Amino acid sequence: MSRKLSILALIAFTVSLINANTIDQEVENKNVERAIDLSTQLVKITYKITLDHKSKKPISNYVFSLPTGECDKLSYIAARDTNKKELKITNSRNANECSFAMTLPAASLNPVIQVEAVFARALIPYPVEITQAERQLVRYFGSAYFYSPYKTLSQKTIIHLASRSIESFTPLKPSVNSDTQIIYGPYENIAPNTKSDIVVHYENNTPFMTITRLERTIEISHWGNVAVEETIDIVHSGALLKGSFSRYDYQKDSRSGPASVKSYKTLLPASATGVYYRDTNGNISTSAMKVLKDSVELDLRPRFPLFGGWRTHYTIGYNVPSFEYLFHNGDQYMLKMRVLDHVYDDMIVDELVTKVILPEGCKNIKLITPYTVERKPDSLHFTYLDITGRPVITFRKTNLVENHINDFNVKYTFPRVMMLQEPLLVVVFLYFFYILVIFWMRLDFSIIKEREHVHKE
Repeated sequence: MSRKLSILALIAFTVSLINANTIDQEVENKNVERAIDLSTQLVKITYKITLDHKSKKPISNYVFSLPTGECDKLSYIAARDTNKKELKITNSRNANECSFAMTLPAASLNPVIQVEAVFARALIPYPVEITQAERQLVRYFGSAYFYSPYKTLSQKTIIHLASRSIESFTPLKPSVNSDTQIIYGPYENIAPNTKSDIVVHYENNTPFMTITRLERTIEISHWGNVAVEETIDIVHSGALLKGSFSRYDYQKDSRSGPASVKSYKTLLPASATGVYYRDTNGNISTSAMKVLKDSVELDLRPRFPLFGGWRTHYTIGYNVPSFEYLFHNGDQYMLKMRVLDHVYDDMIVDELVTKVILPEGCKNIKLITPYTVERKPDSLHFTYLDITGRPVITFRKTNLVENHINDFNVKYTFPRVMMLQEPLLVVVFLYFFYILVIFWMRLDFSIIKEREHVHKE
């Protein structure tokens, strides 16, 4: 019976998924306002879509699409209605595009949907190699038209650039360049699934850095402390450095190396203490810490400036009080912390591995994440006074940006009497140590008395 119910539930889910992705051809994009932000290494696009139905029926479902080229670079997408309520998204993909089915909480005649999408590695350095003194130029490949499975009655696109220095852009009429903006449109009556390729070639010297791997370790102590340590590998993912590097020219001329990265700011929790920053050579002193109202700001300076293709590897750690992140009701505990912290503005993380080390004796462990992650096999971690080992929860996530900074929860059961284990082990150890010392002191290994007795005889 249970098997039949499972099959029926699977069929119902499949039917609902098909219905959610079904395109109602009477739905139209009445007006689309699109803003493309190219001022950093990320491409951030916001869409304001006003819908209409030819038969004036309420609209409850909408399908948002992206062509395959943009799907491969998509890192984050979210949609909200006019009340800023986040919409549930179900995604699917075929050879030509990827689709995101959205269900509106309340069907209405002319709903407005706001979509936010972030793309990583969508800006291509051109030329791919530059000298130390040259500025960095990049190219953006996109479409002047809003790609959609529905007909679009009116649309307009505004592209925001990092500087006024524009080498070239596709002159699709009507289009205009004004200061650091390029405006395409308005365009009217665009057929479904229509693209109009454009290329924007401009100067962008903002930091192009990618975290190739970030390993984050969170160790929980029920004695009032949570220790966090992050091991970070960063590469400058902009135009490669051509030729040799001159430290003299770099320090002499402030305009030398405009695309290099000298420093960046990392934000830690406001309660962070005992902060350390070191690499394979030891502590790095060329950094500054500033305590703000809601965070601790670290101005990190690597041992050398980062040019295109150059890498750095370092470790940063700190402690926070457990009462801010660890909650309990009797023997039931819940840890609430961020999946990852802010490393630098507009960051890209290729791979994140988060490890949570729980106290020894934890049971019924449950991980709750804000988005889908890859759960790795659990393991054990041994430190001093451990007998059976501390449970380690590990999960992995790829292709992250700053929008993925969110909280995860770990729920577990921990008998409070287990907190006496370590003090009792110390007491027992000291007890046996003193017994051993007393026993040792009472032993007499001397041969002096025996010699005196022999001499008297």
